[in-house]
Amino acid sequence: MKLLLISDRESPALWDYYQPGRLDGLDLILSCGDLSPEYLRFLVTMGRAPVLYVHGNHDGRYKDDPPEGCDCIEDRLVTVNGLRILGLGGSPFYNGGPHQYTERQMAMRISRLRWQLFRAGGVDIVLTHAPALGCGDGEGPAHRGFGSLLRLIDRYQPDYLIHGHYHLNYGNQPRIMQHGKTTVINAYEHYFLEI
Repeated sequence: MKLLLISDRESPALWDYYQPGRLDGLDLILSCGDLSPEYLRFLVTMGRAPVLYVHGNHDGRYKDDPPEGCDCIEDRLVTVNGLRILGLGGSPFYNGGPHQYTERQMAMRISRLRWQLFRAGGVDIVLTHAPALGCGDGEGPAHRGFGSLLRLIDRYQPDYLIHGHYHLNYGNQPRIMQHGKTTVINAYEHYFLEI
């Protein structure tokens, strides 16, 4: 399967300077949030592949202008072409904006998903906005990762944790890192993944 991972910044190569055929062969597009609904609508149309998304901490606009043709998988586990994908958007609470959660709130969201995870026999991809604690996160309350996400991947050992929120131009973080059996990918702007 060929996946397009996107987050936080609309890619000029995929939107402003789009060339026909650039999105050919995609099986799935996964958005980690903080992207305009127009961009997601464009990608689902031109890529002709399903777009699954979670909310970023700047996605308050989706309430009144949702990205039509795309599926929000917030707090759900869905299966696409045999891949079990769990969606947990939002960032750590830092200023009271939309889609911000305390560590306790994120832990409760994950706890409510236990039955879905049990019924599905686990998870292959965890799609988040914020990273897990120590896995591509940054300093300070706004960019620190969630400890509850770290416990989730330690327990279920998904193949991938795909996140955004921490822009690659913020500092010296790698796009791809390993945590146990889980490959952690920062989807900032765009990244193509073949699995």
